[in-house]
Amino acid sequence: GLGFNIVGGTDQQYIANDSSIYVSRIKKDGAAYLDGRLQEGDKILAINGKDLKDLRHKDAVELFRNAGCYVSLKIQRRLQTQNGPVGHRGDGESGGLPLAAILVPGLALAATAVWILLRYRQRM
Repeated sequence: GLGFNIVGGTDQQYIANDSSIYVSRIKKDGAAYLDGRLQEGDKILAINGKDLKDLRHKDAVELFRNAGCYVSLKIQRRLQTQNGPVGHRGDGESGGLPLAAILVPGLALAATAVWILLRYRQRM
């Protein structure tokens, strides 16, 4: 196989009101694992140019089983929320604050505190 499991479809929605196909598990040492690009939670939009929209789960499974030796996947990267289901946005934008928006001010504040402490100790 391709080394991963899928969930979803019109008859087995993984996310409420979303019949898309998602990667549920990457099998260790399988083709997808060794390739390294596919991630659990990714939405698979197409396989070998065939759109996966509005398919039943078993029909999607058949497409993957009959994909052949060379497989091309069109995916949408997953966006995880804390303590919740995997979420997706079609505009390519991530929700929430980027890590840099938290780290940069925090590091600047820490550096300023160290500088003040060193200056204070020099005066004593």
